[in-house]
Amino acid sequence: MDAATRNSRSDALAKTIGPQQPRGVYHAAMGLFERGLEAEALRRELAGLYEAGRVVTLTGDAGSGKTALLAAVLGGGDGPSGAGALLGRDGTRVLRGLCDPLGTPRPLGPIRDILAELDGRSRPNLDDPSSVERRFLDRVGEEPTVVVIEDAQWIDAGSVEVLRFVTRRIDRLPLVLILSYRDGEADVGFGHPLLPLLGEIARSDHSAHVALRPLSVDGVRAVLSDDGLDAVRVHEVTGGNPFFVTEIARHPDERMPRTVRDAVLASTSGLAPEDVEVLQLIAAAPDALDDRLLPSLGIDVPTLRRLESSGLLVRTRRGIAFRHELARLAIVDGTAEAVRRLLHQRLLEAFEAVRSTDHAVLTHHAVSAADPERTLRYARLAAAEATRAGAHSEAVAFLSLALERLTADSVDRAELLVVLSDEQYMVGRLAEARESARAALDLLQRLADPDGVAAAHERRAIIEYYSARRREAEEQADLAAHAGGGAAAAASAHATRAYLAYRRQDVDTARTIASAARRLVHSADDAADAARRRIEITEAASDLLEGSVASRTRLLMQAAAAFQVSLDEIGTTAHSNLSAIDIEHRRLAEAEAVLAESIPITITRDIPICNQWQTGMRARLHFIRGRWTASAEDADTVLEGHGAPLALVWPHILSALLAARQGGDRAMIERHLEFAWAYATELGEAPLLLAVLSARAELAWLTGDHDPLLDEAPAYVAAADARPGNAWAIGDLLVWLDRLDVHVSAKQIAEPYRMELEGHHRDAVQAWLQIGAPFDAALAGVHDESPEVAVSALLRLQQLQVDATAARARALLLHRGIRTIPAPPRRTTRSNPAGLTNRQLDVARLIAKGFTNGELAERLYISPKTADHHVSAVLGKLGVSNRREVVRAAAELGLI
Repeated sequence: MDAATRNSRSDALAKTIGPQQPRGVYHAAMGLFERGLEAEALRRELAGLYEAGRVVTLTGDAGSGKTALLAAVLGGGDGPSGAGALLGRDGTRVLRGLCDPLGTPRPLGPIRDILAELDGRSRPNLDDPSSVERRFLDRVGEEPTVVVIEDAQWIDAGSVEVLRFVTRRIDRLPLVLILSYRDGEADVGFGHPLLPLLGEIARSDHSAHVALRPLSVDGVRAVLSDDGLDAVRVHEVTGGNPFFVTEIARHPDERMPRTVRDAVLASTSGLAPEDVEVLQLIAAAPDALDDRLLPSLGIDVPTLRRLESSGLLVRTRRGIAFRHELARLAIVDGTAEAVRRLLHQRLLEAFEAVRSTDHAVLTHHAVSAADPERTLRYARLAAAEATRAGAHSEAVAFLSLALERLTADSVDRAELLVVLSDEQYMVGRLAEARESARAALDLLQRLADPDGVAAAHERRAIIEYYSARRREAEEQADLAAHAGGGAAAAASAHATRAYLAYRRQDVDTARTIASAARRLVHSADDAADAARRRIEITEAASDLLEGSVASRTRLLMQAAAAFQVSLDEIGTTAHSNLSAIDIEHRRLAEAEAVLAESIPITITRDIPICNQWQTGMRARLHFIRGRWTASAEDADTVLEGHGAPLALVWPHILSALLAARQGGDRAMIERHLEFAWAYATELGEAPLLLAVLSARAELAWLTGDHDPLLDEAPAYVAAADARPGNAWAIGDLLVWLDRLDVHVSAKQIAEPYRMELEGHHRDAVQAWLQIGAPFDAALAGVHDESPEVAVSALLRLQQLQVDATAARARALLLHRGIRTIPAPPRRTTRSNPAGLTNRQLDVARLIAKGFTNGELAERLYISPKTADHHVSAVLGKLGVSNRREVVRAAAELGLI
């Protein structure tokens, strides 16, 4: 920027903001927040007014609420106090003197203000400086008085001497002197005229200090009330500065409230044009300006010292930064777009000069500088770093930036599309992932790149599988395997084919394909490392499915090893399959331990696709253990999050069974089972198909209705019996069919179910209790021939609060002629208001307490995206459009 441009910009800036800096105060309607302790400290000092004088220093940043606190304690209004006399809340005289932000302070400015008010003159006669101290002391000491000197960071040396004179005699006066000022180094630094007075006060035995701290997140939340703003984010951008926070609360729809912008720009009005340019350069650095960049940017120490006078900057361990993010944004907003691009270009060149490897920052500056070549280069590197760090959402964003700058058809663009598809899949954006893979495939086919074509087909296969489209998934995997790619590409494709075969319990086919893939891995060396790991997971899971419990250790080791080298998909795949098989085979304690480790990883490593699956598995675990509320919450989380169809099957089944056992809405139950059956048939996996049939059989047992779908159950049982690992799913269905007087045989039947089918109900009860499945134990007991055992089982069902199941069991016992049956318990608790689920009730209560979506996610240990869906569901069920209305509705429903 040339000198003429700088001067014209400086002149325009001065005309816009004027020469004075506005005083920051709370808005009258906002009240005072997190200042209770400070207010009480001031009141304690004022309480001794009639015994001995006191000097109180009140410090805080600009906008910290010093004036508002004084107004609240002393009275005299909520806005900026003017100079002069007034009566405090208890009738005590209060005198105020103001110090103004002038280049050269008014001689005796605050002293003149006070004496002018006391003498009734607009300009008191202070021609004899030697008499000012005594006159001031005499007048303020006439009666009990509070003297407030505001903004003493701008005080003149003459006023300091008068106040030093008063301070030395304070113990003999009915006077409380309150001195408010900003205490930053930029405000009261070395050589400041206020320092002698502060030294005098520090030596006095009759002094106290009150410091105003920034607002906490809770304080910010209280200011924002129910405006729907994110308290954590507002706290970040404002640094908890009350003035900035209240202005944002007053203007929630504005990115930059005019009042904030004016206040920030006003603090720059005294800077030279070249210093304003440096300030704008620092503002262009979103985090902080790295000290290493200062020499190449031509920024010297004298310039930084001059800029410190604005009070906007602070030195951090990362470099020079703005004290408040909102202040930085105000400077950015006040800078012309063309100038901003040049500033980012300078920063980019400076980072390159010091060989920076922070590619996310380099990408930011390249984008802001409108430099497509550098944006492409750094965005690709930043995406790779994000993937390694487990920040897959950010990887999607960086890859999208890179692709926007790489428009020409090329292998490079196609490879980026495949990687983007991978990352979109990881964060659960399956429709976008499918489109990216299709675009890559089309381009790679035109470019005749067999390795790339294989990779694109394979990515499509995984996406289709998670979309519950097995046929399409297997077609894509076969196309990948026969695309004519090299050994590494073929090994990876065969690894996917083997995994898909294992998922339908076809372990013989899975092992055959895995063996072929292993041979290819050996010839591909390190290029097929990921394929090798996936093959080992498939083989270990197949062995576990067939009963080799020792394979659990292999899967745990594979997961740990994969996470160490940032192969997140592989690590979570091992955890997901291990937990699913453990739950299916009723190793509940082991499954709980795996999920307790793995679900937090899916959140911290940003893997929503696996978080959805594992949360659904945890819902099933809770369900088997009889933890209905926890099961419903997890199932609701997955269903409301609109997760991958693969992850939705069990949540739909569980939601249907929970409602059926508790006498819920029949239409809703049917909808859940219809969705579950549709997904299960598309996937063609026996455990899912049999689970839906078992749920339908249980519903038929509860209602007495015939379900024609159950006529097909024997065929599904026979197909499942031909595959390993299905003993529990087969046993569950056979027991429910037996209760309907439909008798089907099978070779694979888990032992507790076999006991029931053979009439050994008491043995089955003990087996189920040992497993930790109280509902299954109670159902087995109800069918025992002993009336005592059956009645005891009925009591267990009543304790489990499965009213519909208990009612059906009671009818069975009555039919058997058992008369010593306890009456059903009276339910005094009403159903959830507005049809909210238990999880939604928790969300509604937290919204009413002011929690943001991010805080909801942290409190409930769910992903931010899931929290967003929960909030949307609550708004929909309550029939409201914003958080403020949620608070009202929650109060009306008695939730708060």
